[in-house]
Amino acid sequence: MRVYVVDDDAALCEALGRLLRSAGFDPRLLSSAQEFLAQELPEAPTCLVLDVQLPDLNGLDLQAELAAAHIQIPIVFISGRSDIPVSVRAMKAGALEFLTKPLHEEEFLDAVRTALERDGQRLQERQAASIWRSRYESLTSRERQVMELVVRGMLNKQIAAAIGIAEKTVKVHRGQVTRKMGVRSVAELVRITQQLLPVGPASAGLSLSG
Repeated sequence: MRVYVVDDDAALCEALGRLLRSAGFDPRLLSSAQEFLAQELPEAPTCLVLDVQLPDLNGLDLQAELAAAHIQIPIVFISGRSDIPVSVRAMKAGALEFLTKPLHEEEFLDAVRTALERDGQRLQERQAASIWRSRYESLTSRERQVMELVVRGMLNKQIAAAIGIAEKTVKVHRGQVTRKMGVRSVAELVRITQQLLPVGPASAGLSLSG
């Protein structure tokens, strides 16, 4: 699990690097925001330990730049002084933690562990969304049309009337949707398609065989 430490205090960077390695993490020690921006982030749980005061782009500005670029990485801020307005601004912008130097080892490691767990969950959710998107794209246009009406809670005969096909044909399309999407109920299909499509209110109690 990768931990980027961005701080222009070389001695502190090295100390944090040793601590992180001893805890089983893979630290990358950098002295500026620009160095971090030049990094290629791995497809693995990652977090950023970021000093507020940096020689080029400060920590808050880097946080804003990452957000603008839609780069999602949990940030643990560290600062040489307790500055409530700065810490509030950082947390409101999505920082996971704001720690004041000198750092307490266990508090610091706990914050890093929490950040990495959160990023791991984000990666799992993104991977799952990619799988569902791929399955959805395997559907024919008619199957997608039927699926959208199914998740709105419509019965087979209602779907047949709405799109002008036979009810038995609707059943065939629903069967294909079930197989291709890998779901067992409308409730599961609703949960998935809410991430893929703008759908209206649906009845989660219906059966896909409906």
